[in-house]
Amino acid sequence: MNKPAFDRFYRYAELTDLLNALAGAHPDLCAITSIGRSHEGREIWMATLTSAKTGPASDKPAFWVDANIHATEVSPSTCALYAIYKALSGYGSDAQLTRLLDTRALYIVPRANPDGAELFLDERHRRIRSSTRPYPLKERQDGLHLADIDGDGRILSMRVRDPNGPWKAHPDDARLLIARDPAGGDSGPFYRILPEGEIQNYDGVTIKLARPLEGLDLNRNFPVEWAIESEQPGAGPYPTSEPEVRAMVQFIVDHPNITGAITFHTYSGVYLRPYGTRADDTIATSDLWTMQEIGKTITKLTGYPAVSVFHDFKYHPKETIKGVFDDWLYDHLGVYAWTCELWSPQRMAGIDMKKPNGGGYRFMDWFRQHDVEDDLKLLKWQDEALGGRGFVAWQPFTHPQLGDVELGGWDAELMWRNPPSHLLEAEIAPHADVIFWHALISPELSFREFSAKRVGDSAWHLQAVVENTGWLPTSVSTRAAEKRLVQPLELLLSLPEGARLVSGELKTACGQLEGRALKLTMGVWGGSDASTDRVRVEWVLEAPAGATVTVTARHDRTGKTRATLTLVPS
Repeated sequence: MNKPAFDRFYRYAELTDLLNALAGAHPDLCAITSIGRSHEGREIWMATLTSAKTGPASDKPAFWVDANIHATEVSPSTCALYAIYKALSGYGSDAQLTRLLDTRALYIVPRANPDGAELFLDERHRRIRSSTRPYPLKERQDGLHLADIDGDGRILSMRVRDPNGPWKAHPDDARLLIARDPAGGDSGPFYRILPEGEIQNYDGVTIKLARPLEGLDLNRNFPVEWAIESEQPGAGPYPTSEPEVRAMVQFIVDHPNITGAITFHTYSGVYLRPYGTRADDTIATSDLWTMQEIGKTITKLTGYPAVSVFHDFKYHPKETIKGVFDDWLYDHLGVYAWTCELWSPQRMAGIDMKKPNGGGYRFMDWFRQHDVEDDLKLLKWQDEALGGRGFVAWQPFTHPQLGDVELGGWDAELMWRNPPSHLLEAEIAPHADVIFWHALISPELSFREFSAKRVGDSAWHLQAVVENTGWLPTSVSTRAAEKRLVQPLELLLSLPEGARLVSGELKTACGQLEGRALKLTMGVWGGSDASTDRVRVEWVLEAPAGATVTVTARHDRTGKTRATLTLVPS
């Protein structure tokens, strides 16, 4: 099929048709299934990518991708769609993509929250955090509700003249508002800034921001350190209470061959890793080192830093984010998972988001406070790159409750919430390569040897050597091995009819196999590469010459690999 357009955001029906068209064009590589239904009854589509000719997805190490769990974060859906298209169109011509789909599986959910995205993309064009289900409120509260009051298709800001307002115009660029002198004495006019919208039951004096009726945050509903509403807003009444999250959790738990994951969000231009609730020194050291090594390649491929949520992405220094996807996968399943926040206008404007003196990053700190020079850089960038459309000049408007106001300010949807359409494909493209690379570092079982030697008239000595040819260990993480979150490697011997096992076991537990991860730099003393990546198992059996014997290597993370031999006298 022709290449889809990657400079736009697709409505639910269009996305459904595109996914089915991709599967129809590549029936041996792609299958579209539903993992469940949303609150409003929409199917949550998943694309399973693997070569059917080399075996089913369940027999291979797999990688999970989801996108658009937050309603307005629609560019991640296009990012996931891009990865699907690139993998399918590159199979057979690109060696790495061919090896990827021959040996691994990808489970990709382009729109984890179809209801919220549809509410944002259709004619209602409403901004909510996640699900359309009302919670915890049952009816709209009094106060200011976001709305496009002038009907121009945008929800901007309102500035209201107020002698006690905290803002005034910047002397060099009147579009920009800056803080008043704390000591007073500066000249006005002064302004109060509010979101564009209408006020329900306005008393003529006080203005309060109404809490949204739809207060759920689906990325607080996962079953790890889940907390009640008063401690973690948006978390829902209980873990996995929401059908979208429950569908994802159930599928992932039912598919232990998932060896890693990325959930795509916007915005900040960063990859986030566990934990959100605790410091790095609580993570198993080898796991922390592995995450950091993976992060280095992510940064190399995308330019995005890879950081800890706890250390570099807290919304408030004394608060933590609970019940999130990536923490759940690592803590409960021992799988490395990342949250990718696509897009950074600050990065495009050349703003340095690092803290001084090597102190990490100031992603959330920036939104609390930053130098006015940063705003001037952003204004200059959008003037040049967006033709000035990213910041709308203030225009007078008669508000139904407030009277004379001005509408304008940042066009959040064009400038901040998602990349502008003409920049979208360039922004999302490198992240497909992250998905493919991360999937290919998974553990992978291979038979180094499966041999038989005749030791009697009808007796045979069998030997199998299985090795992990992947970068990660079969357990994926130290946490998974230490907490017994994953079962050991098993070798299963299948005997031909009339054969009898003399020694050995039909099912042999072999523990975990190391990978190539975290090998020490080769120094003056050379290396010490013990063969912890392989295991040998032996059997003696009685069977007639010419019989066929099969051994299967089975592991939760890697699926199944088989070797067969015919008993032939040497």
